[in-house]
Amino acid sequence: QVQLVESGGGLVQAGGSLRLSCAASGRTFSILGMNWFRQAPGKQREFVAGISWSGGNTYYADSVKGRFTISRDNAKNTLYLEMNSLKVEDTAVYYCHVEAGGQARYWGQGTQVTVSS
Repeated sequence: QVQLVESGGGLVQAGGSLRLSCAASGRTFSILGMNWFRQAPGKQREFVAGISWSGGNTYYADSVKGRFTISRDNAKNTLYLEMNSLKVEDTAVYYCHVEAGGQARYWGQGTQVTVSS
């Protein structure tokens, strides 16, 4: 099992920045890819960004490309999402998601990001 705890969400004005963190514990040696998803009220959960185990490959949804940066610190078992130039439409609950060995998948509990106009 892998446990994930997100932090860093909050209320910010449009154009502002936030940095989300996701701390992993448990069988962290089994972690492969790590991702951020988000879910806005009344909408389906959507992919935001992903990063490979080495950090050498990153992937972004078109809606956040150029504004968000995903990174990871394997020594600290922590995933990050740097969010800049935030827009009202970025308001959502942000979830950390991990792909592990044996096709295991894990989710964090989510952290609320609210962007005001």
